[in-house]
Amino acid sequence: MRCKTLTVAALAALMLTAGCSTLERVVYRPDINQGNYLVANDVAKIHNGMTQQQVAYTLGSPMMHDPFGSNVWYYVFREQPGHESVKQQTLTLTFDSNGVLTNIDNKPALTRSQAN
Repeated sequence: MRCKTLTVAALAALMLTAGCSTLERVVYRPDINQGNYLVANDVAKIHNGMTQQQVAYTLGSPMMHDPFGSNVWYYVFREQPGHESVKQQTLTLTFDSNGVLTNIDNKPALTRSQAN
């Protein structure tokens, strides 16, 4: 009888902890940051009329170039804090054929309060 009770108790404990769904917040998950970390002060320095060299000096090299040409640069930063949802910041810069910045698309817009 004692062996049956221990077996049932062990099986019950195994089933309760098998999925770890009740212990999900207890399990450590490291923060995962990928891409170009964008600072609001640096993004504010970028303006239309800058050359590709000036932009690269200010923000660093882009994460991706346009695969069909080099006139669009993508600065992507993806952050996944432990148990929270993923946040992504994408800065898209478009240059004309002379390498001069013509369009800035910052989604979602990075504000100074988010950077601090």
